[in-house]
Amino acid sequence: MKTANDKKQLIKNIFVYACLVLWAVIVLFPFYWMILTSIKSYASYNSEHIPKFIATDPTLANYSDAFTSVQLPRYLLNTLIFTLITTALMLMVIVLAAFAFARLTFAGKDLVFTLFLALMMIPNELVIITNFATITTLHMRNTFTGLILPSVTSVFYIYLLKESFEQIPDDLYRASKVDGTSDLKYLLKVMIPICRPTLITIMILKVIECWNSFVWPRLITDDPKYFLVSNGIQEIRENGFGRENIPAMMAAVVVISLPLIILFLIFRRKIMEGVATGGTKG
Repeated sequence: MKTANDKKQLIKNIFVYACLVLWAVIVLFPFYWMILTSIKSYASYNSEHIPKFIATDPTLANYSDAFTSVQLPRYLLNTLIFTLITTALMLMVIVLAAFAFARLTFAGKDLVFTLFLALMMIPNELVIITNFATITTLHMRNTFTGLILPSVTSVFYIYLLKESFEQIPDDLYRASKVDGTSDLKYLLKVMIPICRPTLITIMILKVIECWNSFVWPRLITDDPKYFLVSNGIQEIRENGFGRENIPAMMAAVVVISLPLIILFLIFRRKIMEGVATGGTKG
């Protein structure tokens, strides 16, 4: 026999799961609509006075057009180059910076770190203006160098990794110094392996950030040879399929979004684990 408490718990669980299912439908519906539209023919899409939730005559012709009618392969290659180089350089910078703040002792370290964190309070628009003026003065517009340099560091990622490094017991560091281990070797052999979940999380978040980057590439490049996928979508709309060919546009968006979706599905547990590890002190 079920008690009153059991019935209340059952009702509570049903309510919670119903809310979760409803929220999942709300979140996933735009992705479903994007894929659905991408497999509709241009004629079929324009003939729908009331949008249909099922494709009656699905076609993959839009995906073929996405690769043949515009320079989508070039945009994907540019984005891949930009993402890999930027992420690799950023990891090098933030690992060294986080190690310095977490383990090294130098005069004014706390003040420097406080001022460093204060940079997070500066509006991003002001930073973009400064970076744009600098890159333009150095004649780096329409170059991968100009695209990459302003993105090779992040105050937030340094802070996140520093918190993770500080969770490693100080006794390990003292023992390594007794054994004559250099700081660099201790970083590579001890700290990085222990904090691998946080590093993986940072790497994945940076990849997503680079892949979705829009404002900075749009400012610094006006040559289609250097367009990233986010900027390429605008070029596709204006000079490729045209504003009215929505199914072909959606096919291009699906192709561009697919790598990030796969990346997140593969590493979602690592992301959650890294965020939890980096955000827990003690």
